[in-house]
Amino acid sequence: MEEPVPAPARRALAIAAAVLLAAAAAGCSSGGGHTAKGAGRSSAPAAGDAAAAPPAPAAIVTGPGPKSSYDVQPQPAPGSCHYRYTADKQPLPDPDCTPGAISPAVNQDNLKNTICKPGGYTSTIRPPVNITGKEKAENAKSYGYTGPMGDAEYDHLISLQLGGDPNDPRNLWVQPPSPGHVPGKGPNNPKDSVETHLHTAICTGQVTLAAAQQAIATDWTTAEAKLAVRTGSAPTPEADADGD
Repeated sequence: MEEPVPAPARRALAIAAAVLLAAAAAGCSSGGGHTAKGAGRSSAPAAGDAAAAPPAPAAIVTGPGPKSSYDVQPQPAPGSCHYRYTADKQPLPDPDCTPGAISPAVNQDNLKNTICKPGGYTSTIRPPVNITGKEKAENAKSYGYTGPMGDAEYDHLISLQLGGDPNDPRNLWVQPPSPGHVPGKGPNNPKDSVETHLHTAICTGQVTLAAAQQAIATDWTTAEAKLAVRTGSAPTPEADADGD
């Protein structure tokens, strides 16, 4: 027969058992809490961890449109614009200075009365040389162009024959000569033929006005390939060259 445990010892054992039970309960609660939290977390990455989707093309701004008379427009600060160049050295404008701007007077529904109008359209809305000449000189400072002014074209990024705004400074840039240029011979601008091909594609229903405007504003050197324009098509009779 076992000896009875004295009362003080029983109390000590009871206290020790209570401490052990409390410690075990705390450990289970802590571990269980972390496990439950982890189990309840979604397996999808947080928004900040997700891979960024490619940005959508920026919407092209709309300029003031054709006017009966034009004013000289202020240009970006001198040296604030920087040319970009393709792998084969074709010049592209600074997208911050010259993102392109479209005319509110031209839309998909009125092409036959505007850019596809028989007899031409752009000559009726083009700003005069006494306006664009002053703008060109200031824009050359914006881009840091120091070559002969006669060898550079003051170019509408979205040309007038594609519904570009006539005198919005966001649609005009001093375009330097392309490779193969002969100094003193004036601009050699292959962009002009791209504009004419896109104009023909619009007026014959191959592409939409908006698609052509977006493509040439993004990169004129890839616009035809991007839109799968058939460059072998003869220009429409209404095609106007968009020169200086």
